[in-house]
Amino acid sequence: MKTIVGFLLVILTAFTGLKAQTVTAKPQTAALIQFSGVVYDQDSLTPIPFVSILIKGTNRGTICGFSGFFSLIVNPGDELEFHSVSHKLRTYKIADTLNQKYYYAIQLLTKDTVQLDEVSVYPWPSKEDFKRAFLALDLTDTDMDRADKNLQKEALTYLERNQTASASENYKYVMQAYYTKVYTTGQAPSMTLLNPVAWAQFIDAWRKGKFSNKKKKN
Repeated sequence: MKTIVGFLLVILTAFTGLKAQTVTAKPQTAALIQFSGVVYDQDSLTPIPFVSILIKGTNRGTICGFSGFFSLIVNPGDELEFHSVSHKLRTYKIADTLNQKYYYAIQLLTKDTVQLDEVSVYPWPSKEDFKRAFLALDLTDTDMDRADKNLQKEALTYLERNQTASASENYKYVMQAYYTKVYTTGQAPSMTLLNPVAWAQFIDAWRKGKFSNKKKKN
């Protein structure tokens, strides 16, 4: 009987020690690091906004703000990929020997030139539609016929009355008037008999009847 009791005590003691070892032996988790920084252009040293930062081999990452600042949680030994449309891909390796909780870095990216394929835009959805439209063209008019249409009296009259001066013409007119004013400072103004703009204004006012005599009211 004593032998049986002693054997049970030995088994119970061994089981208690094994359970204690199982409870105390907890797996150690790797320390996480808050990795922050700013992404700059290598040539101009200006912040690059909206750069995608991915942890290689995972589906985790972040995007830089407008000022190029980013911040994300990483593990020691992770490799980061910096993706930008206008810059080359750049990777950054997090050292596996870091023991601090916060880590900061400045990442420089090199500009990349992207050569896009040539795209031809046509007003027809298919070659068959283009063929039908091309065959239906009316090419009976000659160069003289088109010139006569462009030089018709009605078309020229419409352009004369409605077409305004361009920005370049207005600039030249204003500067010429300014130079004339400066040149004639302190003396009588020069005559404008040879000024085509003045003649055009005079003819336009004469056509509109601005110089006609007004009847006096009784």
